[in-house]
Amino acid sequence: MKEIDVFLKTVVEGMKAMAQGIEALAEKLDTIATSHVGKKGKAKPARKAPSKPKKSAAKKAAPKKPVTAAETVLKIINRSKKGVSPAIISEKTGFSRKKVHNIIYKLKKEGKIKSVEKGVYLKV
Repeated sequence: MKEIDVFLKTVVEGMKAMAQGIEALAEKLDTIATSHVGKKGKAKPARKAPSKPKKSAAKKAAPKKPVTAAETVLKIINRSKKGVSPAIISEKTGFSRKKVHNIIYKLKKEGKIKSVEKGVYLKV
């Protein structure tokens, strides 16, 4: 019991020290903010360093296509060796069950997945 009391006191002291540090940072931030305010109450724009000419890259990376919901579900199904249920897909993706069922229906029609048993899907 004494060990717990000592531990709790140590934690409380550490939290007090952190709170004092945060208060000191907040005060410094306030002084910096007030020193950067102009006559009309607007903040002064930050100075920009003179820009250096950029080196042109030989090849630019192609912009990434946004990942569709169907691609996300298909990735989860592809990673599974024994198959995966819509409930698990819904948990992993955060999609509603209705959305997952609609995506599974479309993927089955496209021939990308198959039903191993009722409610369990696997890549083709």
